[in-house]
Amino acid sequence: MKTAIIVMSDPKNGSEEALGRVFNALALAAECKQKGDEVAVVFNGTGTRWPAELTKLSHPANALYNSVRDVVQGASCGCADVFGAKESVESCGVPLKKDHALTGTSGLLSLRRYVSDGWNTVVF
Repeated sequence: MKTAIIVMSDPKNGSEEALGRVFNALALAAECKQKGDEVAVVFNGTGTRWPAELTKLSHPANALYNSVRDVVQGASCGCADVFGAKESVESCGVPLKKDHALTGTSGLLSLRRYVSDGWNTVVF
């Protein structure tokens, strides 16, 4: 099974819901890894702000994030530009993806690629 986990929730809204979303996204990634599935975690939209938060040792999901860090495939470059997260994404070592050229942007992470390649997609 192939599962693409797309994180779009915004850590800056300060809600427990956003934390719950990213926690469950990472928990699903961990379960998929444990079962031997092919799994990818990507950050899109305001979700590009998450890597900077998740790499903080004090963050409640830091250990879980580190346990699935090897399946984090990247963050949308264009989204990171728009939401002011480009430098923080780069400093966390998360690749900026721009495999979908879109006029007026620096390029976006292609979500269509996962769908066309038969991946199950789950959005948090």
